[in-house]
This record gives sequence, C-alpha cells and structure tokens, in this order.
Amino acid sequence: MRELFEKAKAASRVLATLSDDERNAVLLAVADAIEANSEQLLQANAGDLARMDRQNPLYDRLQLTEKRLQDIASDMRQVAALPTPLGHVSEQRTLKNGLRLCRVSVPFGVIGIIYEARPNVTFDVFSLCFKSGNACVLKGGKDADLSNQAAVALIHDVLEKHFTRSDSSLFTLHSSLTDAVTLLPATHEATAELLGAVGYVDLCIPRGGRRLIDFVRDNARVPVIETGAGVVHVYFDKDGDLEKGRAIINNAKTRRVSVCNALDTLLIHKDREADLPQLLAPMEGKVEFYYNDESRYDTEFMDYKMNVVTVGSLDEALAHIDRHGSGHSEAIVTENEAAARRFQQHVDAACVYWNAPTSFTDGAQFGLGAEIGISTQKLGPRGPMGLREITTYKWLIEGEGQVRS
Repeated sequence: MRELFEKAKAASRVLATLSDDERNAVLLAVADAIEANSEQLLQANAGDLARMDRQNPLYDRLQLTEKRLQDIASDMRQVAALPTPLGHVSEQRTLKNGLRLCRVSVPFGVIGIIYEARPNVTFDVFSLCFKSGNACVLKGGKDADLSNQAAVALIHDVLEKHFTRSDSSLFTLHSSLTDAVTLLPATHEATAELLGAVGYVDLCIPRGGRRLIDFVRDNARVPVIETGAGVVHVYFDKDGDLEKGRAIINNAKTRRVSVCNALDTLLIHKDREADLPQLLAPMEGKVEFYYNDESRYDTEFMDYKMNVVTVGSLDEALAHIDRHGSGHSEAIVTENEAAARRFQQHVDAACVYWNAPTSFTDGAQFGLGAEIGISTQKLGPRGPMGLREITTYKWLIEGEGQVRS
C-alpha cells in the first residue's frame, strides 16, 4: 500500500502546478460524465443496497438516485465556478532589514478521508480536493464499496482522457495525475495503513459516527480533523412562535434522518408543554418520541426517533446542551431577541441557529459548493469545511543578500 501513497504524493505535486482553469475543466468534465453514466452508477449502487437492510438508518445515506446524481453533478459545477482558494496573500510586509515577507495559501498536499456508507462523499471530496490542488486518498466502508469503485473508475476515466488528448494543453503532464484520487480497499488493514502513512498523508478527515471518529482520533499518527458526529438540539422557548416552531422542528428532524445535522432532542419550555401536540403533529405516525428519557440524552439517533425534554428556563436548556451537545449544530425558536442572542453567545457549537432548522448546516447551503466534512473541533477549521478550509499557507521571503547578525 506504500506504493499507492507514494503515487498520491507524486500526483499532489503535479496537481499543484495546474492553473485554476485547468482544474475547473476537469471538474466540469467529471460532472458531465456523472450525468452521462448515471445508469452505471445506479447499477453499482443497487448492488450495495441489495446487501443492506432497508430498515437500517444508513440505507438512506447509501442510496443514490437519479436526482441525487444530478445534485452531485450540480455541486461539482458549483465548486468549479468558485474562486480558487490558492495563491491568496493573507499577509505582506517589509521588515526593517529590507526582507519582504508574503504569506500565501497553498494546498495541504494529500488528504485522506475515511467514511462510511456515503458514496456521494467520493465525488464531493474529489471536487474539493482537486479544485484546491490536493490529492485525495479515499477509504470508504464495505457497504458502499461497489458505488465507490464505480465513482472512482469514472473519475479516472475522465482524468486519463483529459490528460492524454492531443488537443489538450495538459497532455504533456505526468500520467500520475490519475493518482490524484486513490480508493483504498474497504478493509480494516487499509484504515490502519492510512492512519499510519506519515510522510505521505498530510491530513486525515473521518466522516461518520462517533465510533469511527473516536477510533481515527485515537489511532492516527497523521494529523486529524474531527467531523460529523452530531447530537443536535432545538430549544422551543416560552416566547417561541408555534407555526415557525412546527416547521423548523419537522424539517430539522425529518428532512433526512440519517445525516449529522438531523434533530435528536427537542427541548421545550414548561410553559409551552400544552403546545406539544401541535408542534409534533407533522411527525405523528412517522417519528417515535421519547419523553424525558435520560438514558437517551446522548444519543445520535440517525433514525425516525427523537427525545422530547421539558426544561424550566433558558438557563436549564443551555445547561442541558452544555452536558449533552456534541459541538455540531444547535437551534433556538423564539421571538425574544435577548433570549436568542444569549443562546447564540452561550452555546458552544460550530453552528448556532435562531428561528431556522439545523438542516442548513451543509457546505452547499452555506455557498461553499460542497463540503469535505463538518468540523466539530476548535483547532483549525470549524463547521462546514469547503475549499478555503483545506488549504494551508507558506511564507515567501525575498531578500537582497541580507544576513542575520
């Protein structure tokens, strides 16, 4: 497997030399290929779906549809249309000794992604990494292996055609550019190799549940950014609007129950308990509710299940989120601006909403084109991670023969 990492590293150096126009042309070609080859992609996905129980909460994440493939292609075109994150000068100055300093954004190099039954991640990661000049090494789960293989084969086919055509300005580049995206075997051994690829992998990002993220963090020898796991709350305040609350709670819970921004616990002020039947009406018969069940306060359901917890005050709601939140996304429904501002100031999460559902925590929704993950940590990027968040910087220093005393 070391040879795969060496090739990815070599590809990252070639990729960094491309212009933004050249990278965009590839992304647009892949987007077109996704739509042109949707039947093959769906057929591969059907093979994965056949091995999974339809009642499994991960089934929805695993499933590709014609509409979802169109959305993936659209997101890729949106990434191509975004300004390049590379070459941005964030600081520039001249020292007293005449040295000229410039801090400029550059790719990380090679980014490793470990993810579960989410084949859309394959395309999202490729688009963001390629646009930002990074090679990517993908370690998907066995549940989505056929889908991931088909996706990477499609990308490789586009890369091979794009960089060998005689009419392409890129045909002279090294053929290793096809190694800009590498899919590892869906085995535990491959995970261990990726986490230990010191000198080859510059950054590893896990996308999945708490167990996966904890395992990666505890076992990695390469740098890690934690993403994904979300125990998400909505607090319906005593001054909450009933119509807004009903729509927000329903959307946050049921839009897609298997994603990390889905609602897990509704906190409701005790003065508004009488409104619970109306607040929950859109979900009746669809969602299973647990009332004040302490054993489930730390549960990320990823299913049609939800906690309902009564609190006596805003302070009590904040204390509950302090104890049981995961730093992902939290929301308050209220017409009281003072309460909303206090909630947003106090809650320690990457995304804190006022009168809007947590379902908006998404790179595309934030105008980032797509996302490589949603960071729940504080060191480095936080929240949806787009192009800018997967670059680093270096200092360029120019002198005229100065020496240090």
